[in-house]
Amino acid sequence: MTDRPGEVLRLPAFALFWSSSTLGAFTGAVSALAFQVLIVKTLNATPLEIGLLNAANVVPYLLFGLIVGALMDRWRRKPAMVLASIGRALVLGMIPVLWVTDTLTVWSFGGLFLLFGALTLIADSAAQPMLPRLVPRNQLVAANARLGQAGTVAQTTGPALGGAIVSWLGAPIAILVDAVAYLVSAVMLSRIRVEEPKAERRTDGRHLGHDIVEGVRWTYSHRTLAPMAASVNVWFLGNSIALTAFVPYALRELDLGALLFGLVLAMGGVGGFLGAVLAPMAGRRFGVGGAVLAGRALSALAWLAILVLPASDNLAIIAIPLGIGQFLFGLGMGLEDPNEMGYRQAVAPDAMQGRLNASIRTVNRVMFLIGALVAGGLATAFGYRVTIAVAVVIFVVAAFVVLFSPLRTARHEDS
Repeated sequence: MTDRPGEVLRLPAFALFWSSSTLGAFTGAVSALAFQVLIVKTLNATPLEIGLLNAANVVPYLLFGLIVGALMDRWRRKPAMVLASIGRALVLGMIPVLWVTDTLTVWSFGGLFLLFGALTLIADSAAQPMLPRLVPRNQLVAANARLGQAGTVAQTTGPALGGAIVSWLGAPIAILVDAVAYLVSAVMLSRIRVEEPKAERRTDGRHLGHDIVEGVRWTYSHRTLAPMAASVNVWFLGNSIALTAFVPYALRELDLGALLFGLVLAMGGVGGFLGAVLAPMAGRRFGVGGAVLAGRALSALAWLAILVLPASDNLAIIAIPLGIGQFLFGLGMGLEDPNEMGYRQAVAPDAMQGRLNASIRTVNRVMFLIGALVAGGLATAFGYRVTIAVAVVIFVVAAFVVLFSPLRTARHEDS
């Protein structure tokens, strides 16, 4: 069986998984926009309340990420995904009900938003370790590439679709449409046929804390997964700093209009789709280490390109290097993500999949929060360009972690 992306969708179980994931990606893009409109327009939240609600998006991952990851190595993953989809549908369905009854407030929405985030955490924590049970290991890169392609299309076109739905129906009703979509997703997931062995019962007195510590230790001591985890953790720090500075840099300092800024961001989606298409071939030719290294290097080059602006008063000309930078950034992520995820899923034993992903994801979220705070301080003291330059240096460090580690020569066929 080949590892070309076109072949993997012929597997019935993965086809349902991919369809559910694709629907979820579009639903998530619509929900994200509807949430923002609801917060700002419908609920008239203050800037402080907006900040708190946006911060609440990562709270479940920080508080419960490691716990849920450990539970995914004890629980069956398909039921967890189905129940999480149903739960999210019910939570979203409560929002228009509260709105119609005039009881929807910033704080009631905040409570539902936290619950929605917790259910999304469960779904994400189950999905990543579920994939190796659906496709052969030699097709994991192809499967992740297909998922990446669909996700990139959703991220590129989803906001426009969400904007149209919100403009037509209003934010609360648009969220109800998303609730129905999650129910459809749950039905798709329930139809997946997969054998899930029940985890062995613990008889040695080990509790969940032991499992969590074991997962973190295993992840960050593995010969090739440890540098992969460290590199992506550093990458998240740089990414947070860059993204935090880029929006005000483009909209305030460069004075790009909303339309031009949207076109710049859309180039990232184009690059991401192309990268996901090329990812399996890159993994076969250059190995997982080479593909990940290329992605990390492109991240540094992308943000460096954003700093090289032509001397012009024409905003369209100024936007060109910004668009090129976003294209290269998306290209790098598209190349590395399928190879990185496929390798992690192939190398880790099934009993460690949930904890491996949770360990890396939780540290990533911590790095993202640190990066946002650092970016705020750097931008205040030195300006947006210097802040983005610091992010470039951090991206280079993330590439060096791969370059000077055993991961550099790792290949998928060795996993």
